[in-house]
Amino acid sequence: MPRFAANLTMMFNEVPFLDRFDRAAAAGFTAVEYLFPYDFPVDAIAERLTRNKLTQALFNLPPGNWAAGERGIACLPDRFAELKAGVETALPYALATGVKRVHLMSGIGDRANPAHAKAYREAVKTAANRLGEVGLDLVLEPINGRDMPGYFLNDFAWAVDLINDLALPNLKLQFDIYHRQIMHGDVTMALRALMPLVGHIQIASVPARNEPSDGELNYGFLFAELDRLGYAGFVGCEYRPAGVTEAGLSWFAPYVGQR
Repeated sequence: MPRFAANLTMMFNEVPFLDRFDRAAAAGFTAVEYLFPYDFPVDAIAERLTRNKLTQALFNLPPGNWAAGERGIACLPDRFAELKAGVETALPYALATGVKRVHLMSGIGDRANPAHAKAYREAVKTAANRLGEVGLDLVLEPINGRDMPGYFLNDFAWAVDLINDLALPNLKLQFDIYHRQIMHGDVTMALRALMPLVGHIQIASVPARNEPSDGELNYGFLFAELDRLGYAGFVGCEYRPAGVTEAGLSWFAPYVGQR
C-alpha cells in the first residue's frame, strides 16, 4: 500500500508548525513533508521527527521571496548565484532530517523565452549535481497555471523531456496527481508511462484540492494502481482539509498501521 506523508504546510494548521509533527503522528502518519523548513531551527525539526518516529519525505529548496510572490528562482538568469546559495542553505536541513529528495521550484517565467529556458536547465543541472554529492535526489514538479499563474514548469511533457535529456541519475519527476489532472488528465496512463522517472507523488481532490475522498478522481483505484506499478516511494498528502484536519481523515483510516 502507499506510504502516505502528511503535508504539514497544508494539514494540521489548527496548531503551530512544530506541533503539527505531533498531530500527524497521533493521526497515524509515519512520514511528513512540507514546503519549507527554513523559518525554524534545524535541530527543532529534527527533534520533532525523532520524537514522533517520523520519516521526512520531502521539502523544497529556498524559493526566493515567497511573501512577495516569488515561486522559485530557477528560471531567472540573474538569480543563479542565489539559487546555488539556496542549495547550500538546504543541505543542513536535509542531512539533519534524513530526507532523500528535495524539490526545486522553477519560478514565474516563460518557457518560450530562451533565456528563461537556458537558466532553468542550468539551475536544474547544477542543483542535481550538488545534491548528488551527498546522496540526495532532486525532483521537478509541473504545477498548473490555475493555481500558480505564470509558473514556468507548467507542462509534464516538457519536464519529462528535460529529465530524459539531462539523464542525471538523481533527477526525478514529482508527479502531483492534482496538478496532472487539471493540466492534462489521463492520470492512470501517465502514471504507467512515467513511473520509471517518478521520485515522489502528491495527491488532492480535484477541483477543490481537499481530501482525496471527494471530487472527480477515484483515489481508491489510483492507490491500488500505484501498488500494481510497484511504486515504493511516498505519497504526499498536499491537500487543504475541508475542516478540522482530523475530521477529514476517514479516507486514511484503512491505511493506518499497515506500513
